[in-house]
Amino acid sequence: MKKIRVGVMGVHRGNSMINYCRIAENAEVVAICDKWEEGLLAMKKKLSDPAVSYYTDFEDFIRHDMDAVVLANYANEHAPFAIRAMKEGKHVFSEVLPVQTLKEAVELCEAVEETGMIYAYGENYCYMPAPSEMRKLYRAGKIGEFEYGEGEYVHNCESIWPGITYGESDHWRNNMYATFYCTHSLGPIVHITGLRPVSVVGFEGTKCERGFRVGRRSGQFGMEMVTFENGGIAKSIHGDLYRNSIWYTIYGAKGRMESAREDANAGGVDRIYVNSDEYSGEYAARPVETYLPVREEASAAFGHGGSDFYSMYNFIEKIRGNENADVIDVYEALDMFLPGLFAYRSILRGGIPVMVPNLRDRIQRDIWRNDVGCTDPKVAGDQLLPCFSKGNPDIPDSVFQRQKALWEEELAASRKAAEAK
Repeated sequence: MKKIRVGVMGVHRGNSMINYCRIAENAEVVAICDKWEEGLLAMKKKLSDPAVSYYTDFEDFIRHDMDAVVLANYANEHAPFAIRAMKEGKHVFSEVLPVQTLKEAVELCEAVEETGMIYAYGENYCYMPAPSEMRKLYRAGKIGEFEYGEGEYVHNCESIWPGITYGESDHWRNNMYATFYCTHSLGPIVHITGLRPVSVVGFEGTKCERGFRVGRRSGQFGMEMVTFENGGIAKSIHGDLYRNSIWYTIYGAKGRMESAREDANAGGVDRIYVNSDEYSGEYAARPVETYLPVREEASAAFGHGGSDFYSMYNFIEKIRGNENADVIDVYEALDMFLPGLFAYRSILRGGIPVMVPNLRDRIQRDIWRNDVGCTDPKVAGDQLLPCFSKGNPDIPDSVFQRQKALWEEELAASRKAAEAK
């Protein structure tokens, strides 16, 4: 079996994808790129593989002889690299998020269509045990047509903020708006049902002290109330609340499926509960089915409930011609992301419902082709949006200096541990 030759951009988040290529029968890593030279050198030492080439410059990297590229760089910078890679004849696996602006969304769709390359969105939460099983059951008609769902991705990141922002005042995590990082919570609902979002109302948590003291300018959490094309509704909530929570529930016309709550100590997102009747409208009293879905043994070594294994496996299989490979294409990726983008515009307009465009439609694309509205000053120009609906907070430089010092302490400890091995 010919292995797909993969290049990975980003050694930190890309470590999981590199590990997949090292154990997989269908892929191999041949090139790694990162502007962070120390991290790149550490990866080179770890792999100790002369067949792998290393680059600090993307232009050199993208010309390497390879079939596919994994983009595990900053979450707000994926689209330009994805477009460039596809135009160079490389298939693309793009980590979250797919784009930062509507202009990028239009250009990404058109790059996929014009090049014919495979684009797979790496929303790994769709491949966690419970959401993945829910998709199979929903598509088999187990609970009937979707009526309501909820998705939660709550992650209190205060303790890890130095290690993920490096004390950089302009880091994307410090400048994102509250509903930006929405695809971990909303994505699985989109992937389970296959339905397209048509409108959204956004909400922003305004209690922000925990964020301000680490340098994040946005509201504490974001929420999207999304209406889908069939009239079904979903609540998506994500952000930096007190206690971590990953949880999903799906109501259909004749049943309900959900994952375990983490505090129940029943397996969390690994466990699924299913309650359904045989005919729509006829509830039959019966025990709730609950079980841990069977997973590939190899997935146990991978993060996020083994989902990192499945997202990469399906991407590689799609390249190899497997039409049944479960990948998230560019249009579905935007169905997961755009509700968050438009939810923030809803917030800025006082919480009114806002339509979510269907960028499969070339006519609709022209409306948004030059829209670069976002919170990134390097991209937005005169369309710059505030990070917080009440206006960007004034965060003292000392906050970022403190975060940088903590990061440097972490880095020194990591270096010392590496030397001790």
